[in-house]
Amino acid sequence: MKNTPFTEKHIALGAKMAPFAGYNMPISYAGINEEHLTVRKSAGVFDVSHMGEFIIKGDKALDLIQYATTNDASKLKKGKIQYSVMPNDNGGIVDDLLVYCLEENKVYMLVVNAANIEKDWNRLNELNKNFNAELINISDKTCLLAVQGPEATRLLQKHTEMDLLNMPYYSFDKGVFAGVENVLISATGYTGAGGVEIYFEDKEGHADKIWDLILNEGIKPIGLGARDTLRLEMGYCLYGNDINDETSPIEAGLGWVTKFTKDFPSKAIFEKQKAEGVKRKLVGFELVERGISRKDYPIVNAAGEKIGVVTSGTQLPGIQKSVGMGYVQTEYSALGSEIFISIREKPVKAVVVKMPFS
Repeated sequence: MKNTPFTEKHIALGAKMAPFAGYNMPISYAGINEEHLTVRKSAGVFDVSHMGEFIIKGDKALDLIQYATTNDASKLKKGKIQYSVMPNDNGGIVDDLLVYCLEENKVYMLVVNAANIEKDWNRLNELNKNFNAELINISDKTCLLAVQGPEATRLLQKHTEMDLLNMPYYSFDKGVFAGVENVLISATGYTGAGGVEIYFEDKEGHADKIWDLILNEGIKPIGLGARDTLRLEMGYCLYGNDINDETSPIEAGLGWVTKFTKDFPSKAIFEKQKAEGVKRKLVGFELVERGISRKDYPIVNAAGEKIGVVTSGTQLPGIQKSVGMGYVQTEYSALGSEIFISIREKPVKAVVVKMPFS
């Protein structure tokens, strides 16, 4: 297993550690429920240094990104970020990712999921044969801390001249943070609680310095367990659960990042799905009977016929609702539709609801 620059910090703090995407990662410290509520009410810090970062530069950088992803990256100005997906050739999703515009038309950074770093890198290099952009994988030398919660920017602002308090959603700035130069701070969030992401190079003790400073502000360390419940509460997809190589962005409700004004792999498949409709859709649901849904549980109708599958599920802290996401046959996807989650072969009633769940 790989370690991040913060692994020893997590162990010293008593974190429950477990393998995740090939890394030894903290799952929880004080407990998932408590950590979830800490982020919703104040602020917490996540070590997400296992994520992947690729630099794409040169005269053909934008052309490569435009073909490799479904969203329209030509709209990006310097300092702006875009959510997008990388489609495969068969109507599925290689990965979902973020595109950072470092220099318009010239230099971009892609932030990809940890488990997909090698797959994404190989895919980009394969597509790049027709573009010859310069690709640099900076994943191993990049630290990434996500400080999330309504108090996050207030607590961090004193450590930088970058304007964190007024940073627009899906934008970023570069500058000095905590005396460390060339730090990139962005506002995208995977928790829906506000806050920032801090990218910096792993050298000269920077990791220890920034981690200790964040904790000295009273910001609590948070594990990946609460990160999962927080993103699910917001209805955000998790690659490997809610989207994968066999799900299309149209099925997953990601048509808004699928722009047909340009060319990309599987464009014809997605256009047909948008025009004719899809046979299944990703929905959010809330259990109305006692039970907790989990990934891969069958979804059935009132007659007991299988109509879909759960992709994510949990008992949400705070609001104490048992919720989930899953793919169902389109005729059962309307808000208010009654469905049943098969929990240990017992049908438990649920209803399709609008996300986010709270």
